[in-house]
Amino acid sequence: MITSTDRLLLIEKVLILKALSIFSETPENILADLAPLMQEEEFEKDTVIFEEGEIGDCMFIIHRGQVKIHKGITTLAILDEKEVFGELSLLDAETRSASATAYADCTLFRIDQEPFYELLDTRPEVARGFIKILCQRLRAQNEKSILSNS
Repeated sequence: MITSTDRLLLIEKVLILKALSIFSETPENILADLAPLMQEEEFEKDTVIFEEGEIGDCMFIIHRGQVKIHKGITTLAILDEKEVFGELSLLDAETRSASATAYADCTLFRIDQEPFYELLDTRPEVARGFIKILCQRLRAQNEKSILSNS
């Protein structure tokens, strides 16, 4: 049985998902199916979340704090609340292309690949947000590549 606190938590998770660019156009009723897959994890500042080269099988959503994405000592990005990382690992179980370390104390939500795939079987709409964001990132990377080669 779902208690009122469980329902509130589900609603809060749906709102967190809705605030992400990946899921901003996904209807709330579909996000309500995705929300239970979100596993909360805490990381203290300077804790390694995952290492470059590890096999990835989940993505993370930053609920509180900041995460540094890096290759060795080279920082690629500092991500803030309402940003995601490791999302490619939801689509394929390849090795991580960079490391992720808590830049500040963090509360993250982890979504694992296997239950996500099961959800895609019944809710293909969830994949649309992913495809859209990945296309935007690819276009931005192409633009960056073209500008740096000019």
